[in-house]
Amino acid sequence: MTDAARGREEFPFDPDVVPPETSRAPHLQWRFLGLVAAGGAIGTAVREALSLAIPPVDGLPVTIFAINVVGAFLLGVLLETLVRRGAENDRRRAVRLFAGTGVLGGFTTYSALATDTALLLGGSPLPALAYALGTVLLGGLASAAGIGAAARVARRRTDHR
Repeated sequence: MTDAARGREEFPFDPDVVPPETSRAPHLQWRFLGLVAAGGAIGTAVREALSLAIPPVDGLPVTIFAINVVGAFLLGVLLETLVRRGAENDRRRAVRLFAGTGVLGGFTTYSALATDTALLLGGSPLPALAYALGTVLLGGLASAAGIGAAARVARRRTDHR
């Protein structure tokens, strides 16, 4: 008896669920784990280099703020671009895991956001609140802007063909 016959809804394909013809889920395959680890090392190194090179401004960790907002934008661009290229295959999955989960996951840092917010709370709560909410809200807007930018680029490419 099928799921539909049992009264269960059928949902769209989830690329991280094991298809019946494969033996292991992607998150259990060493090659994908290695891509995430390598990408994460690169993203973390870039973030750390930037945070060491650019000091806080008037006590505000502007570098971490900028990293999180820029990373959100780039993740929006990456994921929209991959979606527009077609169904996920091994190559697109590898790019998504390396660049998205790995590089951009290591580059952005919400643990540093939380730590910086807690440290800012030691002074006036207003800068801490503005920093935390500003990062999250601008990160969401930046992600939407990245999606929109990638969509516009894709439309222009199809219009010129």
